[in-house]
Amino acid sequence: MIQLRIVQCPRRASFARDGDDGADTSLHLPRILCLHGGGTNAAIFRIQCRVLQARLAPHFRLVFADAPFPSPPGPGVEPVFSECGPFRSWLPKLGQTDPPDREGVRKIDECIAAAVRADDARGATGSLVGLLGFSQGAKVAASLLLREQQNQMIGDNDEGNASAATKKGGYRFAVLLAGRGPLFAMGRDLESLDLGDEGPRVRLQLPTIHVHGLRDSRLEMHRHLLREWCQPGTTRLVEWDGNHRVPIKSQDVSAVVAEVIQVATSLGLIS
Repeated sequence: MIQLRIVQCPRRASFARDGDDGADTSLHLPRILCLHGGGTNAAIFRIQCRVLQARLAPHFRLVFADAPFPSPPGPGVEPVFSECGPFRSWLPKLGQTDPPDREGVRKIDECIAAAVRADDARGATGSLVGLLGFSQGAKVAASLLLREQQNQMIGDNDEGNASAATKKGGYRFAVLLAGRGPLFAMGRDLESLDLGDEGPRVRLQLPTIHVHGLRDSRLEMHRHLLREWCQPGTTRLVEWDGNHRVPIKSQDVSAVVAEVIQVATSLGLIS
């Protein structure tokens, strides 16, 4: 019989990577914003990303944000993370497919800004350069990256049209774990980006790393995001033997980290 271990979530997540003198050595590193899946929260996602975070630690500081909307626990959250509530979602209803309205976008931006401010208060100074999202969080991460791309194209520096987090350097790439479309508009123009049979109105051109579990029941949706929503030549793909979860085995995590380091190096973010 398989026994499941119930996880006790820490009251306060630790961001530190301590040196020999006990000082946090990650404060100066470029930062990656991490967005959890629907029906979980930042504390759970930190646990799910523990191996990824450890492997990225020499190069990046990870910042975990809580979504704005209360939610029932998502699929697979209970019983392992039943003690880790309250659970949250990036959209008002768990499983919602309609894009957020202007108020929903504002609340997402506020949550991101709050997470970055909290990290600043801990002494972090690195620019926010990347996004890492799982499932619903990957959809939001890709949509944020698309907004950054659109802002760059039109030279929009209006604080009202981008999150406070974006203004700390600008997102340069995204790691999309089990992400699916359609993406949604997050700028002033909330017109639908999905034109149905005609495909997306605009495609992501900033670099994206797609991580697909080959036993994920939603795999074709994840492949559709890569194929239809991203400009050919700007994507990297990591496939691993798993279902709808964050990879934790050493060989799978190593493959993801290798792609992140290659992208970041090509962009001049790390050396």
